[in-house]
Amino acid sequence: MDFTPSSYPGSLHHIAHNLIAFEYIAPASPRRSSDSINTLVFVGGLFDGLFTVAYTKTLAASLPPAWRFVQPLPSSSHHGWGTSSLDQDVEQIVQCIRYILTLRPQGKIVLMGHSTGSQDTMHYLLSPLQEEQSPRPFLAGAIMQGGVSDREAFPMLLPEEVYQSSVQVALDYVAEGHGEKVLPAQILGQFFPEVAISARRWLSLMSPPPAHNGQDDYFSSDFGDERLKGTFGRIGATGTPVQILYSEKDQYVPEFVHKEELVERWERVIREGGGDCG
Repeated sequence: MDFTPSSYPGSLHHIAHNLIAFEYIAPASPRRSSDSINTLVFVGGLFDGLFTVAYTKTLAASLPPAWRFVQPLPSSSHHGWGTSSLDQDVEQIVQCIRYILTLRPQGKIVLMGHSTGSQDTMHYLLSPLQEEQSPRPFLAGAIMQGGVSDREAFPMLLPEEVYQSSVQVALDYVAEGHGEKVLPAQILGQFFPEVAISARRWLSLMSPPPAHNGQDDYFSSDFGDERLKGTFGRIGATGTPVQILYSEKDQYVPEFVHKEELVERWERVIREGGGDCG
């Protein structure tokens, strides 16, 4: 893909010791009261960082005057995903949103996830609060763009023997109580040379059988309605309307997945649970 160097007008927010976020502000943006500004918070996927998703600048520049585009840079960005988790992502997304609300207490917040960021969006809505955590800020909307199953995608990228051996080693590490131990470079180093991947995170993404209970496993196409009722079917209870934007030509979706039918199933389960999906 051709790349043209560019710069982006806006503000860099230092939210916490290890958390920043960039707010895109178009040069021609009219001055408005902070109370009248709403925010689209964008979270990318594996390997992503600020504006690495191709459409983000166009999206940021196309928002109505009353909206701003903010992209946090969580610890899982770039090569950090291998030892991170959805729990950690959500904790940092919450920090970002709470910070924005101190600046714009009357503004609406919409959370948009791209690829693995869609898993973050689902996790924000559905995962239980940890002990002593206060309720997460309400989202006026949630958008999941390009949410795909890592369990179904990675076997297309890895040789069968590498996939099987990596999962087995990860299972052994976890069984021995070493879930945070990094998988040997001999197994995955050829494919992810700059990423340290813990056994816990690898199993979260690969979600091996029979339970398929990986934390990241929200979007697999083989889940039946009962499994979906425990995820998509619970969105209605949050009161947040959602929008599912599935990529027509996503290279990480196997050919056996019928994209339109899958999205229709998700949307049906959302509506049956009392949710609004556009």
